[in-house]
Amino acid sequence: MVRLNIILLLIAVACALAAVNANHKARKLFIELESEQKRMRDLEVEWGQLQLEQSTWAAHVRVEKIAREKLGMRPPAPGQIIAVEAEGAR
Repeated sequence: MVRLNIILLLIAVACALAAVNANHKARKLFIELESEQKRMRDLEVEWGQLQLEQSTWAAHVRVEKIAREKLGMRPPAPGQIIAVEAEGAR
């Protein structure tokens, strides 16, 4: 009888330790999940900022201004424009 009680006690202790270990792992995984979700939100914010920055840098008015001021470019005169039709475009 004493031997059975000791065996049952050891089984109960092992189960308790396993439950504590499982809870600890679950908490660690939950913290990691929250951390990765925060990182995802931060990356989404950064992506939005980068898209806004790209649209600003690629704005037609800005490109035209730089072409005029820094590169000395100007629109062609009407006589300098030649329209070319590609075959099969009809």
